[in-house]
Amino acid sequence: MKYAPMEQPEQIALLPDIVAAKYLTHSVLSGKELPPRVALLRSSTPVGPAAARWDAKAVRVLFEEARRRHEHERAAADAWLAPRLHATMRMTRREAADSGLWNFLAMVVAPDYVLWRHKGVTQEGERATADRFVGLHYKQTFARLWWAAEMFRDGDDYRPAVSACGNQDVLNTVLRFDIIDHRPAARAVVTLLDRGLVRTGRDVNGLGRAVNAAGSTLVYDVLAPDDSLDWDARRYWVEEAENMGPMPLDGLPDGPEDGRIPRDSVDRLVGLFEKLFAEAPVRGKNHVEEEPAPAAPAGVSLEKVYSVS
Repeated sequence: MKYAPMEQPEQIALLPDIVAAKYLTHSVLSGKELPPRVALLRSSTPVGPAAARWDAKAVRVLFEEARRRHEHERAAADAWLAPRLHATMRMTRREAADSGLWNFLAMVVAPDYVLWRHKGVTQEGERATADRFVGLHYKQTFARLWWAAEMFRDGDDYRPAVSACGNQDVLNTVLRFDIIDHRPAARAVVTLLDRGLVRTGRDVNGLGRAVNAAGSTLVYDVLAPDDSLDWDARRYWVEEAENMGPMPLDGLPDGPEDGRIPRDSVDRLVGLFEKLFAEAPVRGKNHVEEEPAPAAPAGVSLEKVYSVS
């Protein structure tokens, strides 16, 4: 199933949750039918004035390229797509908090990509789950990638986000934890991944739970201060979307130059997290073999994050 380029809308719009969910039938989730394009477009409203950052065809090109490059390794597409989606859809966190944006991408612009990336065998047959189309920020196909790039990047450097998105347990578990609101903590988690100290799904889940639990008593922003983000630089980066050139398909794009994470804060937390992980009860920690990770704890609200635009 694939949409022809001529069928693509010009601009991304907002599709309400209740409307999108209405059309998530078994036939759509299994790929037997396409979502009703005309009905969905009629129910959508413009994000704002036409702008390059809302160019539906530009993101469609990225989805098709991600699929072409990772046809036989679907999960690997996440690390390639996340920074490029973020750098193409330049927006504030407040704008990104609107689920209608992600509903529109999944239901109108690229339902075929959602199915390709997340279709699997379930008790109801081969299908994607509804939350990959309309769901929370850490489950919805495109929202989770944009937010992962946003929360794990180091200023304009997307390399930490690529590392984070290369591990599905980071996306599926750590992305929903409070600690990701604190940039040095997010960077420290990725540093442990890059150093190979945390390898398996159980490792990632164990580390995330230990660090998140400790964060309820250890105030990370006091222990490892973070510099305030330069929101003027962020706004400039958003406005510059009108002048951005073609998105690089091999080298990484540049993110907003809104401030790097203090190195000493990251180093301090890396040492702490190593100790927490060493003491965490992770079954099979000393074995290299990957095993299915246990269920993650309940999600966490992003109201604190969304309050800053």
